[in-house]
Amino acid sequence: MIFDALIRKSGRIPQLVYTRHIKDFILICIGVVMASIGLKEFLLPNDFLDGGAMGLSLLTEIITGVELSFLIVLINLPFIIIGAKQISMEFAVKSALAILVLSLLVHFISLPAITSDKLLISVFGGFFLGAGIGFAIRGGAVIDGTEVLAIYVSKKTSLSVGDFISVFNVILFSFSALLVSVETAMYSMLTYFAASKTVDFIINGIEEYIGVTIVSRKATEVKQAIIDKLGRGVTVYNSESGYGKTGVNFNENKILFCVVTRLEVTRLLLEIDKIDEEAFVVQHSIKDTKGGMIKKRPLH
Repeated sequence: MIFDALIRKSGRIPQLVYTRHIKDFILICIGVVMASIGLKEFLLPNDFLDGGAMGLSLLTEIITGVELSFLIVLINLPFIIIGAKQISMEFAVKSALAILVLSLLVHFISLPAITSDKLLISVFGGFFLGAGIGFAIRGGAVIDGTEVLAIYVSKKTSLSVGDFISVFNVILFSFSALLVSVETAMYSMLTYFAASKTVDFIINGIEEYIGVTIVSRKATEVKQAIIDKLGRGVTVYNSESGYGKTGVNFNENKILFCVVTRLEVTRLLLEIDKIDEEAFVVQHSIKDTKGGMIKKRPLH
């Protein structure tokens, strides 16, 4: 009986990993396609910008005339390297492939401009680009590396992730106003706001950090997996069960609490599911954190 249980468990884990990878692949593909639509049908034909690394790529393309597909890869490359060291190699590989495919679509696919109305371009260009970024994040990757840089900078300075992204974009739009035009910069700000709101909507309003509460009968194994696989600290609470599926139960249990970045939530849920598919997991937004193991190993 024990041997059969081990076989079932060993067979379930590869299936979970396989299923998770398929879902990630589909989400990333959707994200890349939607981002390419936003760029090719709205932003590029009208020289509009967005925020972040994508906005920097667009601004550089307008000023220098260098092919955008090349700039997307070049400008995001340092962020991918940072992501490999700060988050995981799997995350970096996914992001690199997503960015590469996006650059190929931008280079080879030809799509007609849908409208010349600047307000519609700002809103819907931002919507499609933001949806692309959001779906990619849901798949465990990024197609705009600014957020990875923001996470790294927040560990080295007093700036939060949100503060850094805001400062970065203010500088970017200021340069676009000086080097392109004030009107373009203003419409580009609308594009950025539309994109950022869409990203928040796609990933269900997830903030920079997510607090995760886990109730599991295999709390010790889950705790060890979080420490070993994700490198995160875990707080353990003693608890007493109330009314559950089996009625009133006053047995003592352990409740785990940890904080991860929103880019690591998918991986955390997978590790929990490998050990206990019946675990009760609650996620809630955290604006920022200080100290503890949420600050990962230094970049070197």
